Amino acid sequence: MKRALVLQHVDRDHPGRFLDFFAGDDLIPEVVRLWAGEEIPNLASFDFMFALGGPQDTWQEAEYPWLAMEKQVIREWVTVRAKPYFGVCLGHQLLCEALGGEVGFAERGEHGIHNVELTEAGKSHQLCRGLEPSNPVVQWHMAEVKRVPEGAVVLASSDRCVAQCVAIDDHAIGTQFHSECSPQTVAGWTATPGYVPLYEKHRGPGSYRQFVEEAYPLMHRMTAMTRRIYDNLVESSGLRK
Repeated sequence: MKRALVLQHVDRDHPGRFLDFFAGDDLIPEVVRLWAGEEIPNLASFDFMFALGGPQDTWQEAEYPWLAMEKQVIREWVTVRAKPYFGVCLGHQLLCEALGGEVGFAERGEHGIHNVELTEAGKSHQLCRGLEPSNPVVQWHMAEVKRVPEGAVVLASSDRCVAQCVAIDDHAIGTQFHSECSPQTVAGWTATPGYVPLYEKHRGPGSYRQFVEEAYPLMHRMTAMTRRIYDNLVESSGLRK
């Protein structure tokens, strides 16, 4: 059996639909609760790294000292070990900053369902093989990657955020959007104290209910997109042989 190291930044968060993908590849997830003070174990015994989203910002190392170690670990994993990495939202931003990019507040945050478009580079990249040129995704962020690391490729953009999806060679990828978001994820968000008011702070009263009603009919399409990206990643990285 292979093992996936999951970096968690907030209680109740989980890899969503990726858990089904892991099961299909005999990848056993091991969650490290960084926000609760758990330490990242020795990387040698892991085959895949998955970094979740969270309420922290990449530059808040004074408030969250473990962010510095996490970035160091991501840097080692992606550049030295060159093993498969997938980061979502904060995990995407951490990937870019760890490798020398820059993250800052977005001019306009994104919340709810938005479309992302493949770039010209994305249309021909191995990790985007088989994707539609335009795809609906779930967004929830107020920070963004302002400058990607040297050698990184921007695979997808939106009208509000250029670096929606970034690749490092063919073994590491980050999505600003919540590619892990499944019906179970939405149910968890709905039941988590403070999540609905926080969302409606940005989108207005009643907007969370509208988000749920818009998201569910699109779940099959979003799952297919994420499945394709994941399959491309594990195949191109050599994890699935």
